[in-house]
Amino acid sequence: MLMAMIENIYETMNLRITETAFELHLRKIYPTRNILSMRETETISGQACLDVQKKTDGSVNIIGEVATDPVASWMIQSAQVASKFTLFTHHAKTFPDLVTALRNSMLRAGVFKSEKTAEEQVVQVLNFDIHLVKDFRGRRYIERITECIPVEDKNEYTYDYRKEKTMEGKIEKFMDNATIYFSKSTNRELYKYVNILEYHDGVYVLTNPISENNIREMRNNMDDADIEKFDEFLERNWGIKKPKEYVTGYEEKPDGSTNAPKKRGRKPKIQPAQA
Repeated sequence: MLMAMIENIYETMNLRITETAFELHLRKIYPTRNILSMRETETISGQACLDVQKKTDGSVNIIGEVATDPVASWMIQSAQVASKFTLFTHHAKTFPDLVTALRNSMLRAGVFKSEKTAEEQVVQVLNFDIHLVKDFRGRRYIERITECIPVEDKNEYTYDYRKEKTMEGKIEKFMDNATIYFSKSTNRELYKYVNILEYHDGVYVLTNPISENNIREMRNNMDDADIEKFDEFLERNWGIKKPKEYVTGYEEKPDGSTNAPKKRGRKPKIQPAQA
């Protein structure tokens, strides 16, 4: 499937491949694409390969298979700083298992010491999980497409204790803030996940809409023709209409004006009418 997905990536995007063993052979399948493939050797580490790729003007990084702890570290690095987006394969059975496995790999590799920090970094780079299964009949199909939505840490503390006149009231408000603090420290939810598409009885069913943030990022990386089709898809299946700023290119304000830049310079001279 990873090989087939390359066909839907714009040809203007340069592909950078890192593998522990050459399996994809993308340069043979797509000979007209700008593809650079690397693998580690006894003298050149995979980290050195990734460092070189960062300097080769790559748009898409592809990690063949995240099967070891160092490879998981490469994937996180490339997804954060080295490319527009990163594709990789993994053998986790569920989405929480995927997050846990990558988090544990980051900890074992020594990149992070805190489980919470490692999980935060993993969640930030996981946008969509396309889960494939193979049933007992030998059929392979996409079972689900899951979106990962990081949970923002909002400031929910209050300063209402200042309004209290008695010490009992102040202590009660302080304990409310203390409860919020300890709940964030011990049971803070770092992410939530929803299935965008599911396979049921031989039919693919759209279940939940894509989040607003990912819709915006997807639009920003599409050409005009794909944006138009994508907007039609969103409105047809989930009733999500195109925002006004995407209609004109500029956001419309409540008073009817827009944030379009004003033209500067002298006004053109009006030519006198010819007799």
